Amino acid sequence: MQRTVLRAVVCALALGCLPAIMLGPDDPAPTRSVAASGTNAPAVPGPPAGTHPAARTGRPVGPPQVVPGARLPRQPITTFAVRGRAIALTFDDGPDPRWTPAVLDLLRRYHAHAVFCVVGVHVTAYPDLVRRIAREGHALCDHTWTHDQHLPRRPAARIENEIGRTAAAIIRITGVAPRYYRAPGGNWSPKVIAIARQRGLAPLGWAVDPSDWARPGTQVIIERVLGRAAPGAVVLMHDGYGRRAESLAALRVILPRLAARGYRFVLPS
Repeated sequence: MQRTVLRAVVCALALGCLPAIMLGPDDPAPTRSVAASGTNAPAVPGPPAGTHPAARTGRPVGPPQVVPGARLPRQPITTFAVRGRAIALTFDDGPDPRWTPAVLDLLRRYHAHAVFCVVGVHVTAYPDLVRRIAREGHALCDHTWTHDQHLPRRPAARIENEIGRTAAAIIRITGVAPRYYRAPGGNWSPKVIAIARQRGLAPLGWAVDPSDWARPGTQVIIERVLGRAAPGAVVLMHDGYGRRAESLAALRVILPRLAARGYRFVLPS
C-alpha cells in the first residue's frame, strides 16, 4: 500500500499535477513556463506599446542609442518626400510661457502638428509646457542645453553633454524620447551630427527661413514663408528667446492660407 501511494506521488510530481492541497500554508504556488507546459497561456501583461521606460519607472533614462541598421540621415533634413501637399513647421528656442501656449492653441485650431526644438534650460524651467507639446501630438527636437552656437568648436565631451543632458531631461519629463536634433544657429559639423546620430537623433535643418528671430515685421515673415513654401519643405520659426509677437501674428495668417492651398502640416521624415 505504501509503495502504491509513493508511486502515485512520484508520478504526480513528474507530471506537474500534484494537487494544490498537498502544499503547506507557507509554500509558494508552483509556476510553470509556457514553453515547459506546452500551452498557449497568456504572457504577463507588459507596458503599453510605445511607452518609454522613464514613463513606467519614473526614473531618468539615458537617450536611446542608434539601433543597428537604423537609417538616420547623415545630413540635416531640409526637405522630405511627400505625396500631395504637406509641409513641416518647426519652432525653435522654447518653450516660453508667453509664446508657446499661443502657438500650440493655433496649431490645435488647424489640426496641425509641428516640431518644437527645445532648449534644455527651458525644458527644466517649464516642464508642463513640454508635457503639453508631447501630449498634443507634436514632436520634440533636442536643441542643446544652452543653445551654444559655437558647439562645433567644442570638445566631444562638451557636445555630448549639451545634447545628452537635454535629451535626458525631455525623457524624464515626458517619457518620450526626442526624434530630432537641431544645431543652434544652424552651425553643423560632422562631429556634432555623428554624436546626435549615436543618440538616435535625426539632424533637422530647414528650407524656409523667414528670419523671424530678427523681427523684420509681421508682413515680411508672412511673405517669406508663403513665397517659399513648397511640398516637403521644412519651415523654421521661433517661439522662444525674445519677443515673438510678430511670429505669432504671422502664424495666424500663414496657417489658414497654407491650409487654403491644400497643405497638411506634418512631421518631417
